[in-house]
Amino acid sequence: MKLEIVRGDITTCAVDAIVNAANTSLLGGGGVDGAIHRAAGPELLAECRLLNGCKTGSAKITRGYNLPARCVIHTPGPIWRGGQDGEDALLESCYRSCLELAEQAGCKTVAFPSISTGVYRFPLDRAARIAVRTIQQWGKNPTEIETVQMVCFDDRTYEAYQSALEEV
Repeated sequence: MKLEIVRGDITTCAVDAIVNAANTSLLGGGGVDGAIHRAAGPELLAECRLLNGCKTGSAKITRGYNLPARCVIHTPGPIWRGGQDGEDALLESCYRSCLELAEQAGCKTVAFPSISTGVYRFPLDRAARIAVRTIQQWGKNPTEIETVQMVCFDDRTYEAYQSALEEV
């Protein structure tokens, strides 16, 4: 499995699955979550209403609707509370849960945003190391997933993930 760090807009990624950094309601919000809901269209919200939310660190899957991606994997990341509330383990669980769902759905290509580093205030460098390490550990096992992209919306995020990839 190949891990790529790219700069761009996750809503335009032509992959099998994009990951949505969702809130626990799965009913849309700001940042990546709002952008994905707007790009996918109202059918995404309608399907998400049927899912009854999602626990932090878990994931649920929907169709992609108007997105170039076939499906959307929604995962609520942890809110940063200083690092003493199990935030690292919950963030790692987000990435693992998404990769498990992608595998089950037969996805060969998956694009992730930087989960929890926006309004949830998870420290960017720490989150990047957790994401890169978790994805690389997943890729050491036999998997149908061929390529995982970390899609970074800005230069600061891109540089943090690029550094994490070089470090790990």
